[in-house]
Amino acid sequence: MTTEEQVGYAEALAELEGILTELESDEVDVDTLAQHVQRASLLIELCRERIGSARLRIEEVVAQLDAG
Repeated sequence: MTTEEQVGYAEALAELEGILTELESDEVDVDTLAQHVQRASLLIELCRERIGSARLRIEEVVAQLDAG
């Protein structure tokens, strides 16, 4: 299991908010800017996957309720 898979949705979102706050500051270090953008990209992908998985599970439950 990779580090990204161990991070939950809420933790990923909080980390993204922290990155955004740092990027919005005037004191952003140019040397770490690319690292922040790359990490944010990974976190966004993870959040999208988690939302997609949750949506599928919800649709399955609703389908079972409708069938029952």
